[in-house]
Amino acid sequence: TLLHDFKITVDAYHQYRTNILMYRYTIPISMGLQATPAANVGKASSDGIDLALDYTRTFQNSLWITGRGTFTYARSKVLVNEEPDYAINNKNLTHVGQSMAAMYGLVAEKLFVDQVEVDNSPAQFGNVLAGDIKYRDINGDGKISTDDYVPMGYPSVPEIQYGGGFSIGYKNFDISAFFQGTARVSFMIDPIAISPFYAQHGLLSVIAKDHWSEDNRNSYAFWPRLNINSDDVGSSPTYNNNYASSWWLRNGSFLRLKSAEIGYNLSGVFLKRTHLASARIYINGTNLLTFSAFKLWDPEMGASGLGYPIQKVYNVGVLLGL
Repeated sequence: TLLHDFKITVDAYHQYRTNILMYRYTIPISMGLQATPAANVGKASSDGIDLALDYTRTFQNSLWITGRGTFTYARSKVLVNEEPDYAINNKNLTHVGQSMAAMYGLVAEKLFVDQVEVDNSPAQFGNVLAGDIKYRDINGDGKISTDDYVPMGYPSVPEIQYGGGFSIGYKNFDISAFFQGTARVSFMIDPIAISPFYAQHGLLSVIAKDHWSEDNRNSYAFWPRLNINSDDVGSSPTYNNNYASSWWLRNGSFLRLKSAEIGYNLSGVFLKRTHLASARIYINGTNLLTFSAFKLWDPEMGASGLGYPIQKVYNVGVLLGL
């Protein structure tokens, strides 16, 4: 407790876990097993810190203030993972040393400009044409495959979560607000979930305004070439472009004004005339403002922009006490 008004709480922890259940991918196919067995062979650690700050004060002129803020930072690390003994060229595939929620994908350089560039680049997935995503050959074997996956971005689970709120009152008036946020978190847009002309999907305005075409050969357009048919590999449109990659990677951090309220407590003559014990008029709302570098849709929705969005809610009300 500081200065009689502030109270600070700090908790820190270190956790070491063993016997984590995971599939044993190192067992050779020659064993003849129909299903990949699992065993308790994994190990991981995690560290974190929790902070909480509370403030309460009442002044002599009928003014009072209360506030609370919280901050949590937590990270994990894979120590032992059941995985192949990757060669030097494929060491980027190992999960050891990475977060337990780390994301892996291909490194996307840009969109192919024309067929000449396609023909002079490492082989990719399916029938690749101009306007498709061009991936980087990480291991240098002359072709693009899942062996070229690398860890990228922040973990899919936020490493930082924070929030805070306050209430201020002066005589019969009061106002309060609460904020919440996350940081050090990434997500990947699911291109199949928002792909136009597929599975009765709608067309997002960002795709209509910013996609590669013969008339707009923008190598960094948001959306690759449009295609209404399935390619010769896979069952979804433009098979090559559906892989997890840095092209679809986004920062999922955000700060949201979760709720706010303004109220007035009636008293005195009004209560006597109405024979009420209390009466309050208020206006409040939830999910009022969101601050984020990601602008296409609510970042808390994650991969798909066609899901049901988080709603803003406004209320005007009266509370009467008998």
